[in-house]
Amino acid sequence: MQKNAQPRTGGQVLVDCLLAHGVDTIFCVAGESYIAVLDALYDVRDRIKVVTCRHESGATFMAEVYGKLTGKPGIAYVTRGPGACNATIGVHTAFQDSTPLILFIGQVASDVVGREGFQEIDFVSMFTPMAKWAVEIDRPGRIPEILNRAFYLAQNGRRGPVVIATPEDVTAHTTDAIAAQPSAPTQVAPAADALVAMQDLLRDAKNPLVILGGGGWTQAACSDLQQFLENNHLPTAVAIRRQDLLDNRSPVYCGDLGFGADAKLVARLKSADALLVIGDRVGELTSREFTAFDVPQMAAKLIHVLPDPGMHAHIYRSDVAITATMPEFALAVKNIKIGSKWADQAKQARADYLATLLPTPQDMPANLADIVLGLSRDLPDEAIVINDAGNFAGWLHRFYQWKKFPTQLGPGNGAMGYAVPSAVAAALTYPDRPVVAFVGDGGFMMTGQEIATAMMQGVAPIIILVNNAMYGSIRMHQEKNYPSRVVATDLYNPDFIALVKSYGAFAERVERTADFTTAFAAARASGKLAVLEIPVPQEFITSRTTITAMRGAKKS
Repeated sequence: MQKNAQPRTGGQVLVDCLLAHGVDTIFCVAGESYIAVLDALYDVRDRIKVVTCRHESGATFMAEVYGKLTGKPGIAYVTRGPGACNATIGVHTAFQDSTPLILFIGQVASDVVGREGFQEIDFVSMFTPMAKWAVEIDRPGRIPEILNRAFYLAQNGRRGPVVIATPEDVTAHTTDAIAAQPSAPTQVAPAADALVAMQDLLRDAKNPLVILGGGGWTQAACSDLQQFLENNHLPTAVAIRRQDLLDNRSPVYCGDLGFGADAKLVARLKSADALLVIGDRVGELTSREFTAFDVPQMAAKLIHVLPDPGMHAHIYRSDVAITATMPEFALAVKNIKIGSKWADQAKQARADYLATLLPTPQDMPANLADIVLGLSRDLPDEAIVINDAGNFAGWLHRFYQWKKFPTQLGPGNGAMGYAVPSAVAAALTYPDRPVVAFVGDGGFMMTGQEIATAMMQGVAPIIILVNNAMYGSIRMHQEKNYPSRVVATDLYNPDFIALVKSYGAFAERVERTADFTTAFAAARASGKLAVLEIPVPQEFITSRTTITAMRGAKKS
């Protein structure tokens, strides 16, 4: 067995392992429980950028975004107890979004474990339900072994988060263990007979629909699959916040199945006699809260392409179950031509989608539909566009057209507070690409302090702050189910412009649609993180309806 000639601390070996696995960025909130690791990072500060965040939720959101954009595990490091609790939101986001991420948590010393030491938590029990693997390293010599497995698990099969607890003595004590080189990735090509079965089933279909989603995609995979879909005129929808998997200008793109999906697309989903689902689990949102199809046997024939055999038959029975990683599947089907008999369906589905780009009349002084349509027209194809969770995101999902992968970032699990940290991480990861993030006033107040991180790192994303002084999505459900009985959803906000300027960032309030283009140009020219606040009347609860209309519908 290879050993270090000179014993090194566990922290140094851990950092050696990070370098061996190609890590170039760590998002963290410092803690004394991993002080030996911080000391080891000092020695490699020219090779690993250490991004100091202002809250552990921001650190894990940033790591999750890094994982989404690069396909490599995003790395976050936080301290024990309260730090780890704050970090859970990013882990849950990575789990539901199938994003590779590794969260390291400093832990109490090994001889204190089990004694309810200061800030002690059983992290294996805590994180096991929301991670692919949760483990606590018990001695320094096992660091290379455990990190090698962690990086492999995070990136292979269904991608996702791994959580590693590092007791402070494990990283402080010495070992002669040496960092291992990464394991070769698993690339799973679809079985030939499964591809034949897929073609036979599709050939017999009268009303097929393709759904794209999940993780593990690459630019090449998206391009290869687009060729297959267009060659065969297959109408194609995407799962929530996966709109960048297929160029929205493609003649076969017909919309997304996220929140507020177009009624005609939902009807098409329910009437399909064959579904080719690639990457997506067909979970609660795609299945319209499990009402679109009977469980476990849907009426439509299901061809399900997933990267891990353990994902099949989780909810729905497949008629053709294909286990394959996304690039390998897309390459295998790229040149397959089944026929063109669905051209009319694709044309109609496309027309239905294009109709959704015509705004519903809404008399807002600063009209979100017009603003988003303008950004969709003017931003370059490679611009990264981010949304937080909230009803304001409906305008973005409906009116923005994503052109290439990876350019869309959003929390598939609906986590508020995602946008500002994500914008910082996206700008750090791709400093030469425009980064624009949409966030509500509620989400901004949860993690807006990461503006300080952006200023410290010198990155300049643009944050569009939609301010309606309420938790809009919850208010919508109140009005839908209990009209006029408003409680716990109104918000008191600070002077956002003054707050943002106090960080040294650019800020401007946009009260009219006509002023947005000039304000946006000024924000870009500032060379700093910029916030454009857009006030929106509470009446306009979604991109399609109003509070007054919802109350009237309930009465009728």
